[in-house]
Amino acid sequence: MRVAATFLVGLALLVACGEVERPVSSPLADTQAPVVVAYADVIEVAVSGSEGAYQFAVTVSSPDTGCDQYADWWEVASEGSDELLYRRILAHSHVDEQPFERSGGPVVIDESTVVVVRAHMSTGGFGGASLRGSVAGGFEAFQPELSFKAARGSVDSLPDGCAF
Repeated sequence: MRVAATFLVGLALLVACGEVERPVSSPLADTQAPVVVAYADVIEVAVSGSEGAYQFAVTVSSPDTGCDQYADWWEVASEGSDELLYRRILAHSHVDEQPFERSGGPVVIDESTVVVVRAHMSTGGFGGASLRGSVAGGFEAFQPELSFKAARGSVDSLPDGCAF
């Protein structure tokens, strides 16, 4: 009897100190973890050149891991119609260069045309931070509506692979 009481007191102390593993019951235990979608963010836009032939220098921050997940392009789209004005293909991942800046153009707009500059992630598509503005007025943070889909453009302007 004394041995049983000592055993029960010892067991109680172990449980109170967290040393005994206890099974955990959870209604989510048999479900998959939520999928985390990776997006690329446009964090800065600088514009040079002249009306009708502007060059855009776009700084992108993206959770690149290699060719399996990388920012594969950035683009300039018209604000109202989702018309693709320019797309800069990114031919490789930027794992060790974050954030990174790439330039492109010419973008055929006038200085007052309001555009959206956004980046595309190979795995998550669009969804990260974008910038909206004009050459004359500058650019500011913008989160497009979900209905602001991929800009209409040529299939020829899509990446055909990842170099590294």
